[in-house]
This record gives sequence, structure tokens and C-alpha cells, in this order.
Amino acid sequence: QVQLVESGGGLVQAGGSLRLSCAASGSIYTINVMGWYRQAPGKQRELVAVFTRGANTNYAESVKGRFTISGDNAKNTVYLQMNRLKPEDTAVYYCNADIVSRLTYRNLEVWGQGTLVTVSS
Repeated sequence: QVQLVESGGGLVQAGGSLRLSCAASGSIYTINVMGWYRQAPGKQRELVAVFTRGANTNYAESVKGRFTISGDNAKNTVYLQMNRLKPEDTAVYYCNADIVSRLTYRNLEVWGQGTLVTVSS
């Protein structure tokens, strides 16, 4: 089995910063992509940023220039540095990974449990 454990959410004032972490563990052969999604109350889940095994990145337009995603392949961990936070960034942030299982050598999509980020105005 594969698990994603997130940390780093919390309450911050507008203009502040937070850093989210997501560590993958379990029967992992390799990780193709890790990323962050978010879901605000009453809205659909949306992509925030992704980090590929080749260290390529992609961001939602709304966070470009403010958020930075990075990864540590040796630790199977991805980070999301969030700067200049805005109230509209308030959401539950979910870690997502596309993993090749060490048991089956098939791709698995795995989600974390989510971590709440609240930005006050």
C-alpha cells in the first residue's frame, strides 16, 4: 500500500507564508508525478501545482509567482512554498501522486487526507 502524509497547513494573515509538505511511503517503485490540489468551500477541486520526476513544474495561473513547488526524490517528498497568500487561497489542500507500485508495477493514483489552509484578511 502507498500513503501520502501532508503537513504544514494552518491559519495565516493575508500576505503571509506557509510551507506544505507531503511524504509518500509504502510499496513504491517510482513516483512519476506529485502535486497539490485544493478545494474551497462550495467549489470543485482544482490543480495548484505539480512536480514531475524530471523536475518539471506546472502551476495554476492564480498562484504563479507566489507559490513554488519542489521535490526531494530521495525522500519521496514534495513541498509547496506559498508566499503572499490571499484570502482566496483558503481551501483544503490535497497532495496527489502518480506512483508505480513495487508490488504490481502498475500505476496508482493516491491522495492525501488534506490539510486546511486559512488566510485571514
